[in-house]
This record gives sequence, C-alpha cells and structure tokens, in this order.
Amino acid sequence: MKPLVPVAPAARVALGVAFFVLFVAVWSFATFGGFVSKTFLADPLTMVRSGWTLLTQMGFGWDIGWTVWRVLGGFLIAAALALPLGVAMGAYKPIEAFFEPFVSFARYLPASAFIPLLILWAGIGEAQKLSLIFIGSFFQLVLMIAVIVGNTRRDLVEAAYTLGVGDRSLIRRVLIPGAAPEIAEVLRMVLGWAWTYVIVAELIGASAGIGHMITDSQALLATDQIIFGIIVIGLIGLASDLLFKWVNRRLYPWAQLGR
Repeated sequence: MKPLVPVAPAARVALGVAFFVLFVAVWSFATFGGFVSKTFLADPLTMVRSGWTLLTQMGFGWDIGWTVWRVLGGFLIAAALALPLGVAMGAYKPIEAFFEPFVSFARYLPASAFIPLLILWAGIGEAQKLSLIFIGSFFQLVLMIAVIVGNTRRDLVEAAYTLGVGDRSLIRRVLIPGAAPEIAEVLRMVLGWAWTYVIVAELIGASAGIGHMITDSQALLATDQIIFGIIVIGLIGLASDLLFKWVNRRLYPWAQLGR
C-alpha cells in the first residue's frame, strides 16, 4: 500500500463492504452480548423487524418520499441560484468583491438557528423546510463555485483571448467547461449536507417525513425505529452519491484520470 496509488474497482468495493460487515459485527456483539441495554441501543434483528413493520404497516414509504422531495426541492433551488452567482463572482472580481464578504459571513451561520425566524416568516409548512435547506446549501455552493471558476488556468484564458474570444464567450467556452467537473463534485458534496438540514427541519412542525418518524419514535423510546430511520437516510444518501459519481464519470471522463 503506497500513498496516492489508485485502488482497483473490485478491491475498493470489497474494502467498503468489509467495513460495513465489521460495523454490524461490533454492533451485534455489543447488543446481543448484553453490553449495551436494548433500551438505549436496539440490536440489528429488532431494528430490521421494526423497519419492515414501518414500511409495510405504518406508511413509512410515504415519509421517505416527503423527505426526498424536500431535499431535492431545496437543493435544486439553491443550486439554480448559486450557479450563476458563483460563476459571476469567479469571473468578475468586482462582483466577487461586492458579494464575497457577505457570502463568507452567511455560510458560517448555522442553518438550524434560522428555524424560529422561518416559522414566523413561512409557518410550519413546506416553505419553511425548503427555506432551511436552501439556506444551508446556497451560501456554501456560491463560494465554492466562485473559487473553482476563479482558479481556471491562466494559460487557457490567455490562449482564448489570443484567438479572439470575447468576455462572454470566454465564460461560456472556457471558464464554465473548465470548471464543470469540479462544480459537479461540489454539488455532490453539498447534496450530502442538505440531508442533514432536512432532518432538522422535520423535527419541528412536520406531519410526515423521516425526521417526523424519528421524533415520534423518540417519545416512545423506540430506538429500533430511530436507528432504522437513520440507516434509511444513509442508504438514500449513499445511493444519490453513487449516482452523482456515475453521472460525473460519464459527463467528464477526462477528469477521472488518476483517481
């Protein structure tokens, strides 16, 4: 094993699966062995049974659908607005100087701190939840996209100007295509962050969603259901992450060399 040497695809899958197997083994040992009370941590079998009951008898699939819709809705709105602003900030330094101080300030504000204000402004409906995800994603996206576009290789820019490309064509033909693979990776990462925000949003005033189910389970001390909800979030997030990676490989195969 050497630093930065790529791992074969089969070995990567095997190592990833091995960690999950080890994790479940330690979990099983701790719960079935009686080292941890089932009141505080349900064992894997109880969790699976409760999860099946949630899906088949308690309409948990509906909760999953609501949560996925909220994540995608808030994230897509944030991405649609952050992309043009981030590109403009990266391309034009006066625009960056105007927006960057506020964006840098806002991205450090915890999205969850806005919940009381969002409830006052938008109530406890879907607008409040989408707004929370938007706040948690938008400012991060803007700054990261601006940095990526601003770091475009100067030799490419100078070559484009030498060939007679105008300012707008430079953005369309050089800056955006050159930054696209890294922007796609940023979108993939921030989508993962959006999942953490939606659960916080659903803990307050939600009548459906994974976070709503977790809150109800907490009142009943049903750790098996809580764990199942957390695992479902992780599985959906992992699936979306793998889908993003697959799409990025298909769209930007040259960016995957050496990985």
